[in-house]
Amino acid sequence: MLNRIAQFITRHQMLPPSSRLGIAVSGGADSVFLLHTLLELAPRSDLQLNVVHIEHGIRGAASTEDAEFVKNLAGKLGLPFHIHSASVPAIPDNQEQAARQVRHAFFQQLINSGIVDRIATGHTRSDQAETVLYRILRGSGLAGLAGILPVTKEGLVRPLLELDRAEIEAWLRERNIAWREDDSNQNRNYARNRLRHEILPLLRETLNPGLDQTLSNMATVARDEELYWESTLPRRPPAPRPQTLEVSQLTSPPPAVARRLIRRAIEAAKGDLRQIDFNHVERILEMAHSQGGHDRVQLPGVEVTRSFDWIRFSGRETLQDFQLALNLPASVELPGSQTRITLQVLEKSETGQACDTVVNELDWQRLTPTNGALPSLELRNWRPGDQYRPAGQSKHQKVKFLFQEARIPLWERGNWPIITYNGTIVWTQRFGAAAEFAASPSTRVVLRVEISPESGHPPSRL
Repeated sequence: MLNRIAQFITRHQMLPPSSRLGIAVSGGADSVFLLHTLLELAPRSDLQLNVVHIEHGIRGAASTEDAEFVKNLAGKLGLPFHIHSASVPAIPDNQEQAARQVRHAFFQQLINSGIVDRIATGHTRSDQAETVLYRILRGSGLAGLAGILPVTKEGLVRPLLELDRAEIEAWLRERNIAWREDDSNQNRNYARNRLRHEILPLLRETLNPGLDQTLSNMATVARDEELYWESTLPRRPPAPRPQTLEVSQLTSPPPAVARRLIRRAIEAAKGDLRQIDFNHVERILEMAHSQGGHDRVQLPGVEVTRSFDWIRFSGRETLQDFQLALNLPASVELPGSQTRITLQVLEKSETGQACDTVVNELDWQRLTPTNGALPSLELRNWRPGDQYRPAGQSKHQKVKFLFQEARIPLWERGNWPIITYNGTIVWTQRFGAAAEFAASPSTRVVLRVEISPESGHPPSRL
């Protein structure tokens, strides 16, 4: 059995030589077995072992006794012991989910602090079978059917995924090694326990004696599929941020590719795929194939908006109006973005010289008050109802109409920069100077407006 575990560890490159390894020991059979077997295997790779225990505060005195059992076991084996105590029942969340978050937060703390390089947990093939079946029954996609991963990007490793719970307990009994029984594992109120004690035994007896292996094989196939797609699809950003896809990215490829692009965009925008299900993904596919230009849907933790030929995925955003006084010369970064507006007064060298950037040049003389004071200019965002007459146009137009003509996506409009003079619009991004204030070839002094980076197209494309 030790060789099987060693081969599994090697195949998945779980433990580099001389690793500092934390072993998560609850006191149950699987984790006690994991501790003893890794202790025997440690000299082969010069592993430095640590015992890690979380006391969840769920089972009262029994929970405390578990912690004492694991502490004594670590002491008897001469291994460093790290314990974290929590009060999971006080956390306003599903108790199983809350306990999992507490565990993983402590694991990450140990890894980040350098106490350990990785954490090994005692998940078995039996746990894998329960996980895969549970996710099938909940309607999980292929990513969920990958089940419990042998190695995670967070640094967790599962060396026992090819062993069944029954053979682990038999190994411990042969060696007269004690473990703790968790009475809560018998509580049928938990879905996982009903699967373990009622549904899986019935399926093994009536349909497939090798069901655990079958479900584990399914997880392996699904995991390999996911690894392939992980290497093929665009990388996720290091932190959640809005993402934009062209509609053609979802309508041109096969649905299998489109669905994965959608899930990748959601995960990149909100940081995870929690509570995202099949119907959510199909709703976005429907949005992409629709002939309508605009659509919006709220998904758990993410807002998805279609505007013209783009679909944007973003966390819940709150845009606020801004209005900033401009003291010339000026260089101002727009609130909530990395876009910068720069204004400077320039003198033309020759009368009649063509203005190569006339759309962004204002006639300084028309902006200068008669008393010679600097003009009262303000930079603000677009507001519904804004209108002006762009240079070259014969009449006033609503900026919203200009947005539509230029196919500016809805999400770019809220922070769209506008410059006013005494409350009158004199310039807007992309559409340029107002006709009444625009520089002409004969203008000698201009106020030049520069914007960088120039927006008007979807950012953060996958």
